[in-house]
Amino acid sequence: MTETPRSVLLLGATGTIGRATAKALIAAGHRVVAPVRAVSDLPFAEPCDMTQTAFEALMSDYTIDGVISCIASRSGTPEDARAIDRDLNLVALRAAVDAGVEQFVLLSAICVQKPKLAFQHAKLAFEAELQAAPIIWSIVRPTAYFKSLSGQVNRLRAGKPFLLFGDGELTACKPISGDDLGRYLMLCLSDPDLQNRILPIGGPGPAMTPREQAEMLFAALGLTPRYKHVPVALMSGIIAVLSGLGTVVPRLREKAELARIGRYYATESMLIWDADAGRYDADATPEFGVDTLADHYKRLATEDMADDRGAHAVF
Repeated sequence: MTETPRSVLLLGATGTIGRATAKALIAAGHRVVAPVRAVSDLPFAEPCDMTQTAFEALMSDYTIDGVISCIASRSGTPEDARAIDRDLNLVALRAAVDAGVEQFVLLSAICVQKPKLAFQHAKLAFEAELQAAPIIWSIVRPTAYFKSLSGQVNRLRAGKPFLLFGDGELTACKPISGDDLGRYLMLCLSDPDLQNRILPIGGPGPAMTPREQAEMLFAALGLTPRYKHVPVALMSGIIAVLSGLGTVVPRLREKAELARIGRYYATESMLIWDADAGRYDADATPEFGVDTLADHYKRLATEDMADDRGAHAVF
């Protein structure tokens, strides 16, 4: 499909998926405007205080046709999630509607289909606002990112074992690369089949478990597989202790929420949830793109990689 050049306001352009989306947009001939709070190396960055008035000014100055939002809270704690996943997106949406922008594409997450955490509820709250707004919308819910499955590379290089929850077969996912996801987000601007829809999306299958991911990584690094199994009950115990202490030490409440996030990702698959059958369905999880996790691991094997997952790291 040939892309008609557009002016796109890209939120979250400094993040991994935001940069990949900008790359896809520019390659297709679109103009990218990226509001940023701090100095950035992006040539299309625009300093912005992230208020509705500031967004409206940018949208007017550049005659914006569509918004793509890749913003997400860094920690996932309740306060951060409300401020970013819900409120900042809502400010941008209201500005877009008032400015007469045609489309709003949201990068959400597939985990919101079984919401148990504060950031999931914040994302769902904004999804509802977006669907009710007088604007063409797309809600993209990707599965796991390559980046989120690469945090143990340096650990293995240091001779340590790969950490697995349980037997390593508790969950599965169809991971998608940043480049493939960026192209998919861009396609939402032009493909009517991707508009006014919630779009779960994974990378090329088949679905793989953490143990299968570990085997790929060991093979890429040329190392003999070694594992350390972490009982889920251990994480649950840590959460219980932190939650109890959090009633008297507020900062421990945040740590308890981060531990709950870690347990969620360690025990829930990033695939379509079939509520009627009470199970995750790999076959029903859509696939897109050409990049594979195995090839990603092979590239990482020849590079030094910093683990910048921050609070989203399970290990």
